[in-house]
Amino acid sequence: MTRFVVVPQWQGSSSSRAMQLVDGADAIAGDLPRSATTRLDIPLEAGDALGTGVHRLSALHRVRAQVEEAIGGTDETVVVVGGDCGVALGAVAAVAGEDLAVVWLDAHADAHNPETSASGAFHGMVLRSILGDGPDGMTVQAGVITPSRVVLAGARSLDLEEELYVAGSEIRMLAPSDLSNHEALADAVEATGAARVYIHVDLDVLDPAEITGVGLAEPFGVSTADLVGSIRALRARLPLAGASLTEFSPSSPDAAVDDLGTILRIVGALA
Repeated sequence: MTRFVVVPQWQGSSSSRAMQLVDGADAIAGDLPRSATTRLDIPLEAGDALGTGVHRLSALHRVRAQVEEAIGGTDETVVVVGGDCGVALGAVAAVAGEDLAVVWLDAHADAHNPETSASGAFHGMVLRSILGDGPDGMTVQAGVITPSRVVLAGARSLDLEEELYVAGSEIRMLAPSDLSNHEALADAVEATGAARVYIHVDLDVLDPAEITGVGLAEPFGVSTADLVGSIRALRARLPLAGASLTEFSPSSPDAAVDDLGTILRIVGALA
């Protein structure tokens, strides 16, 4: 059985639409099975950088702990619904192990650390934090998830520092066009040798023609059909340890309705 944990965190975002991430999480939650859905109460305040240069870090610490507590110890597969993509850190940490691969489906690499990030927003650091190089209190233990067990798919907007980091690592990359072959993602994950997979979907991995309710859209993205087909093909080969779906920031309730059909197709593939 799949359980859903809704985490309307906005504090990790750099988008001007950050507060709309709360509306986006609640809009998705409204179409999830109520008996299988838990909504976490995130801090109301923005939070403090704690002298690190990472915006709102104190609030992010609290949410990370809440997510890990909500997932830890359960035998159910949990899909975490954000909010910004920082919610994936606690979700991955809760299921991390040396047999786990992480699939990061995102228009961006999220591969900054506090020293390279120009924005200071944590949602640009999440994948690197999962690999053990992030702000204090916001990493998975170094070496538990290694770059050789990460597949970055659909990314098409990387800063120079991210390009250098990814190129110098063993992270496997798939372009948006690669996902037109629905077996390509599964092939890449199987090549890591992992026995389980965690799938993260940032909705801006989709082409802007497919969805409007994202704050940092990038052209030439993945179609909904190819994203769903790739996830289903991967799940047919490896057990799902957990998943996250993030960065829905609709401009209005009516705009949310327009995108929910697309989002629920992705939820169905994950769940």
